[in-house]
Amino acid sequence: MIEIKNLSKTYKTADGAVEALKNVDISIPDGDIFGIIGMSGAGKSTLVRCINMLERPTEGTVVIDGTDMVQLDGKALREARRKITMIFQGFNLLMQRTVLKNVCFPMELAGIRGREAVKRATELLEVVGLADKANVYPAQLSGGQQQRVAIARALATSPEVLLCDEATSALDPTTTRSILDLLSEINGKLGITIIVITHQMSVVESVCRHVAILENGTVVEQGEVGEVFSNPKTEAARKLVFPEGDTDPVIARDSEEVFIRVVFNGAKATATPLIAQLAIDKGIAANISYASTRSIGDGSYGSMLLGITGGPENVQTAIDYLQQMPGVIAREVPVNV
Repeated sequence: MIEIKNLSKTYKTADGAVEALKNVDISIPDGDIFGIIGMSGAGKSTLVRCINMLERPTEGTVVIDGTDMVQLDGKALREARRKITMIFQGFNLLMQRTVLKNVCFPMELAGIRGREAVKRATELLEVVGLADKANVYPAQLSGGQQQRVAIARALATSPEVLLCDEATSALDPTTTRSILDLLSEINGKLGITIIVITHQMSVVESVCRHVAILENGTVVEQGEVGEVFSNPKTEAARKLVFPEGDTDPVIARDSEEVFIRVVFNGAKATATPLIAQLAIDKGIAANISYASTRSIGDGSYGSMLLGITGGPENVQTAIDYLQQMPGVIAREVPVNV
């Protein structure tokens, strides 16, 4: 268990004090994949660097399996950090070393050398699908392959926690998907707690079980990903979940159209599209004003904005019909006129 309590970080600058984190409280269960998400400047990277004490918090505690990291220094802190490894957006590989020697490097620092290190590194390259790249150099690899090497290197000291700081931000969507699949596989096989720092809700919904949303250094919302994604309660969460904007739609005063926002959180695909099925089964034609959905596995994620005519009875019938589908949330959206 990782328990972050009353965590604050203030930087002193020439222009005065800057509060990067303010009284952050987060609990992360062992073996979880936990997302920390927010817009640029929200404090995400500062928070993740406070977890492994690359940044010393101004106040608060970071307790990992009963040990308060804030109280550690010197040798004790170095020992603890071997159990809390990190991967970055920029990969941070040693370009003059081969792939194999990059993975061996943290083991060398820990006093593990020779055949034992090579054996462990070879096994990890097999885990990340790069056994055939052991003797090439990072510059000869694609971005996705370099990140796989970085993951193998992070696993070299058998960590209990893996921190991922915007680890997929520099990758294309297909490669991002493969890296997220790899992280999920590693979590399942090794039981490592993974903390994913990102500004992309799509990353969180793809791989995380729980999420905390940061805004201006404060946790404004947290919980299970499905709940936060389906029913965001704060403006910061709505901006991330509904990037097209969750502001109320503007329509003409004399319009009879009422808007419903439909959120898909893993809804299973059907032979007939859901909105078409609504028209077939209930005789209600919906005008799709906006839609942003995508398929992940056999589930659909995203949202759409529907315009419904025919009065309150039609609107409620449509909401009830849509919400009977597993993985679908529907609600009426108030309108600006």
